[in-house]
Parts: sequence; C-alpha cells; structure tokens
Amino acid sequence: MAKMMGPRFKQCRRLGLNVCGHPKAMDRAGRGTSRADKKLSPYGLQLLEKQRLRAYYGVLEKQFRNYVKKAEKSKESTGVALIQMLECRLDNVVYRLGFANSIRQARQMVVHGHILVNGKKVDIPSFAVQVGDEVSLREKSRTNVMFKENFESGALNEYPYLSKDMDKFSGVLTRLPERQEVPIEIDEILIVEFYSK
Repeated sequence: MAKMMGPRFKQCRRLGLNVCGHPKAMDRAGRGTSRADKKLSPYGLQLLEKQRLRAYYGVLEKQFRNYVKKAEKSKESTGVALIQMLECRLDNVVYRLGFANSIRQARQMVVHGHILVNGKKVDIPSFAVQVGDEVSLREKSRTNVMFKENFESGALNEYPYLSKDMDKFSGVLTRLPERQEVPIEIDEILIVEFYSK
C-alpha cells in the first residue's frame, strides 16, 4: 500500500500552508521558503493548489486523479464533489471525529484494525463512508489511553455533518459536508482547471 512518507514540516513549508495540522509545522517558515512566495504562472498556481489538496488528505497522484474523474461525473460541481469524496474517506472521518490527532495517525488506526464501520472491521483507509454509516472504535481499543484522550479532547472540534456519541466511542456521518463546512484553505476551481486541460 503506497502512502506519503516524506518529512511533514518540510512539505508544509514548501507548500506555504499547514497541511498536516500540527501547531508547530510553520514555525521555521520564512519568506522565500514556499513555492507560493515565487512568481507563478497560471499553471504553477493550479499545480500548487492540487499539491496542497493532495497533501491535506495524504493521497497519491494516481488515486487523486481517479477521485477527480469520479467528481466530474457527479451532479454537484466538480470541485465540491471532489472535496466531499475526500472528506468521506474513512481515515479522514476517523480524524474529524477526534479518534486521532492527525490524518496519518487516523490512517494507521484504520490499517491496524482499530476502527469498525457499522460494527464490522474495515482496514482500508480510502473506504468511502456513506451517509448514515456509524464509525466506532473497536471494543478492545477503547482502553487505549491515547485513543481515549484524543476522542475526549476532540469533543471541542464539532463538525455539523458528523454526530458523536461520547459514551459509545462512535460517530455517524449524518449528511454530506457542504464546502464552507470543510476547514481547508483551498481554491478547488484551480484544481478542476488543472485536470481539464
């Protein structure tokens, strides 16, 4: 299974955006360290936005291109549909529910079999969570101090499209997220333009 394994903080500085979500990621970012600090052509801007979105969700190019193709066929606008699909990936839902403090950690939890979807173990990070699906922590894993602390401290990060049950260590995707509810600083129109060439 392929995944992004490079240095996270270095990647954030290069992209000029905190894509890994760590509070110290941009501490060493000075002027001129980012691609965005240089004068970019329209193509360069589109490429940068695409790389930022890929880095947010930890998706490699081939898989990302497949998401774009699926988004083009949807009834929604392509950019919104793309973000909805990425937001409904199992590793991302686990992260948004607060089981993990980063997408990388969420991905590892899924791969190691700590996560159940509708009571069944799913160990595929790219699994598409459907509206109404319940994502929960496996019974054995609920005693893990780190998972417990993450979930309890994650109670502050509420998303309107997710409902959490603190007692059952679970959450439900109640509806598809709207674009303004997704906390990422991306201009998805540039990404659609990049792939429409």
